[in-house]
Amino acid sequence: MIQKAVVRSFGAAKTVTGSCHLLEVGNLKILVDCGMFQGHDENKNYEDFGFNPADIDYLIVTHAHIDHIGRIPLLVKRGFRGKIISTDPTRHIARIMLLDAAKVMEEEYKVLYRKALRRGHPEEVRPPLYDEDDVYDAMEHFRITLDYHQPFEITDYLTVTFKNAGHILGSAYLEIKLKINGRWKKIIFSGDLGMKERLIIKPLEFSNDGQIIFTESTYGNRKHKSLKETITEFKQAIEESFKNGGNIIIPTFALERAQEILYVLRHMYDRGELPKCKVFLDSPLAISATKIFLQFPEYFNEATRKMVKEGKNPFIFPYVHFTTTVEESKMINSIDSGAIILAGSGMCTGGRIKHHLKHNLWRPESSVIFVGYQARGTLGRLIVDGAKTVKIYGEEIAVKSKIYTINGFSSHADQSVLMEWIDNFENREIVYIVHGEPKVMEVFKEKIKSKLSVKTHIVEKWESIFIT
Repeated sequence: MIQKAVVRSFGAAKTVTGSCHLLEVGNLKILVDCGMFQGHDENKNYEDFGFNPADIDYLIVTHAHIDHIGRIPLLVKRGFRGKIISTDPTRHIARIMLLDAAKVMEEEYKVLYRKALRRGHPEEVRPPLYDEDDVYDAMEHFRITLDYHQPFEITDYLTVTFKNAGHILGSAYLEIKLKINGRWKKIIFSGDLGMKERLIIKPLEFSNDGQIIFTESTYGNRKHKSLKETITEFKQAIEESFKNGGNIIIPTFALERAQEILYVLRHMYDRGELPKCKVFLDSPLAISATKIFLQFPEYFNEATRKMVKEGKNPFIFPYVHFTTTVEESKMINSIDSGAIILAGSGMCTGGRIKHHLKHNLWRPESSVIFVGYQARGTLGRLIVDGAKTVKIYGEEIAVKSKIYTINGFSSHADQSVLMEWIDNFENREIVYIVHGEPKVMEVFKEKIKSKLSVKTHIVEKWESIFIT
């Protein structure tokens, strides 16, 4: 008989990225996510996992964002031979996301290595965490795909079920049913949760059964604008921008955000609200992600499924052009006006967006519409914060174009939705807070304690949490 279980967090503990939680039950070891650390924490990617990858029996993946899957090839490279469980969309998206991550790391390594070689110290540059071959090896371990609400019995004392997290296509939170000392308990791992209103995918679903809750807290201290307000604000920005002439540049995250912007533009086109223009999706990764979306219409919400049944493509209409090659991307910069350019990276830290900014940012008649969060230290954040000039590829570029910031497209649940999701668990015993910045976590913890009257704890990295 199993007498206890232990959960330890090796990532996303008092930080937002690197999600990685280990559940040990008897001799069984189950990992929940294996994400990459990003931003100020990225050096942690080169550290030991804190456990032996060869000992892990199963890896359960909540969704395919890099901060939840980014170290899976490294896990395999260091000895993991178990099975990976995910939804089918997550498996497809993980492949393109990981291949892109490997490509980016390789390109960055080559640039840094050449610079270090010229300094005479090539040994200072660390090699990439993994390459494309490692990604293909990792994908061989994605052996179990589950639909929402499809229980999978790992042993006679442990069953896992996916519930719709409403975050991105195929995203899930986990309901782990565990038998300890002859009694069943449910442990909930939130992954990342979405909002109750979503443009394309089905929204977050609520459950009422769960005792031990591990919840994300990314936006545990704030409330988002409504989706209706956000779309209205976005449309106004598009309309105002076209009056000025020039082009509209939209730094876009390849997964979910790019598809949402195309979806809104499609509806504007259908209603005659979009002036005649050329819409460029200038991101090979976003193009691949969009194609994957179209493979899984059963994950769409009712309105989007209705579009598909009527023979309408939610993302493609006569004005849209997908540009995959570098040559096609360069051709866009010969257009002086009437172009809407969606390109990555979403925070302008790399990718094709930097070239488009270089050609348009100094032009008063052009506009830049930011539709995603811009982290401190990024080029996007500098522009949003009102910089008069920015440096792009070593050249000083004046910021004279009109800048719009629209924040309501977030795919993360805000404080009110997180609270409602937790409150719905009628038999909750304790809430463990992960995946957030320390100050945000403290605010969220006090909110839970005061409003829901449930024991709440902020998880420390490598801390052992016993479930008895």
